[in-house]
Amino acid sequence: MDTEHELQATVRAMVQEGKGILAADESLPTISKRFAPFGIESTEESRRSYRSLLFSTPGMEDCVSGVILFEETLRQRDDAGRLLPELLSSKGVVPGVKVDRGTIPLSHSPGDKITEGLDGLAARLRQYRSEGAKFAKWREVYGIGAKNPSALAVLANAEVLARYAAICQEEGIVPIVEPEVLIDGEHDMGRCLDVTEAVLHAVFHALERHKVVLEHIVLKPSMVLPGKDFGEKASPEEVAEATVRVLRRAVPAAVPSINFLSGGQGPEEATANLNAMNALFPGQPWALSFSYGRALQQPALAAWAGRRENAGKMQQAFLRRAQLNGLARRGSYLSGMEKE
Repeated sequence: MDTEHELQATVRAMVQEGKGILAADESLPTISKRFAPFGIESTEESRRSYRSLLFSTPGMEDCVSGVILFEETLRQRDDAGRLLPELLSSKGVVPGVKVDRGTIPLSHSPGDKITEGLDGLAARLRQYRSEGAKFAKWREVYGIGAKNPSALAVLANAEVLARYAAICQEEGIVPIVEPEVLIDGEHDMGRCLDVTEAVLHAVFHALERHKVVLEHIVLKPSMVLPGKDFGEKASPEEVAEATVRVLRRAVPAAVPSINFLSGGQGPEEATANLNAMNALFPGQPWALSFSYGRALQQPALAAWAGRRENAGKMQQAFLRRAQLNGLARRGSYLSGMEKE
C-alpha cells in the first residue's frame, strides 16, 4: 500500500460515526497530578496497570476509534504480556502517539509559548510506526491575556504545527493538529472567539504553505468558551453556536474530522457541549467528535482509586462515559442519561 492510501485508510479508521478518540497521552508530571487526588502513586507499574485496564475495557471499541498514547505506554504490556498497541489493534482501535516535547517561552513574545520536538522527529516517527503507531499528535497552546497571544505567537505556533504535520505525512503517519486556546483567564466568549478564529486561519495558511494534505489530518481544537475566571458559564447552545461559527469561517471542508479537546471542562459539560453542536448544526462538512482526556477518564480514575478490586467498576465508569460521548457525537445525548 502506498503512503497516500495508507494515510487514507488510517483516517477512515479514526473517523467513524458515533466514535471518538481517547487522549491517554498524559506526560509523567500530568498523570501524577491526575493520580494524586485519589492517593495513587505514579510509578511505571501503576501507569501500566491503569492504562492496561482502560484499554481492555469490553465494548470500548464501539465508541472509541483511536487512542493517543504517551511514548512510555507504546512499549508497555498488559497483564497477559501483550503490547498495549497490539491490544488496541486487536479490538479495532487505532493506536497513536504524542510526539511533541512540551512548551518553552517564545522569545520576544512575553507570556506566549511554543512547542519543542521537531529535531529528529522523522526518525522518531519511523520508530513509533515500527511499534504500531498509525497517527501522531502535536499540541500548541495559546493563552489569552491583555497582550496575548501576540501576532508573532500566532504565526510561529502555526508554522511549527504545519512543519510537524508535513513530516508526519511524509512518514505515513496521520497528524492530529492541536491548537489549544487555553481556558485560563477572565476573558469573555467574544475574546475567545476572536483568538480562536485568528489561530485557525494562521494554522490552515501554514498547512497550505507546507503542502499538507487536509484530507489526511484530524483537527483537535478547543471549543469557544469564556475564561474559567470570567464568572459566568456559557450554555451548551451558546458554546455550540459560537464554536460552529468559527469553524465555518476558518476550517476548510476538506478536513475529515474535528475532534475537540475538553480543555478543563468537566465530563458532563464537555459531553453536553459536543452534543449541542451535533444536534443544532447537523450536516457540517466535517465530523464533529471528541478527543477527550480528563473528561473521559476522570470518572474511571475515581472508581478505580488504584485498587485492583475496583477494576470492574473502573471499566464500567469509563465505558459509560465513552458511550455518552458516542451519543453526543450523533447529537442524541440527553442530560437525564447521566442519572441512569
